[in-house]
Amino acid sequence: QVHLVESGGGSVQSGGSLRLSCVASGLTLEHYGLGWFRQYPGKEREAVAWMTNYGGRTEYKDSVKGRFTISRDNAKNTVSLQMNSLKPEDTAVYYCAAKRRFRVNYDYWGQGTQVTVSS
Repeated sequence: QVHLVESGGGSVQSGGSLRLSCVASGLTLEHYGLGWFRQYPGKEREAVAWMTNYGGRTEYKDSVKGRFTISRDNAKNTVSLQMNSLKPEDTAVYYCAAKRRFRVNYDYWGQGTQVTVSS
């Protein structure tokens, strides 16, 4: 059975940093495309950072470019999101997700972790 479990969320002041981690069980993340998403109350989930499998090409939502970094640790079967220079508008529930190669939609999702940035 596949599980993705996020950790590292919390409360921080504007300008601060947080590092989210997502550990996988039941699948090997190296073989999957990976993404971090966030969701505001009453809104659709949006992708903020994603990376391809194997080669690990990364892309970011424009509003987080230069502040967020997605990375993968194959030895720990973990994907992380380093978030720097946080802003109040980054406040949301953050989810990690994994998808099989060539798939458009993500196949597996974590339960989410709350990030709150105060001004």
